[in-house]
Amino acid sequence: MIKVLFFAQIKELVGVDGLEVAAEFATADDLRQSLLSRGDKWLLALESGKLLVAVNQTICRLDSAIKDGDEVAFFPPVTGG
Repeated sequence: MIKVLFFAQIKELVGVDGLEVAAEFATADDLRQSLLSRGDKWLLALESGKLLVAVNQTICRLDSAIKDGDEVAFFPPVTGG
């Protein structure tokens, strides 16, 4: 299983802070693509241009490999002001 976490407005849009999915994805983007099929709010929340991803608490690219037992977190880019 892969533990998936959502933060900030992504969590607010999808309505959950996390879930577990079968470890059947080669990359974080494969996982993201699967989540997009859950509906419009998922499409809005997980747009690749407005998204950062971390695998096992290390920020990485969407094309980073993932495997069984990993934790994948999706969160928006941090902005300051």
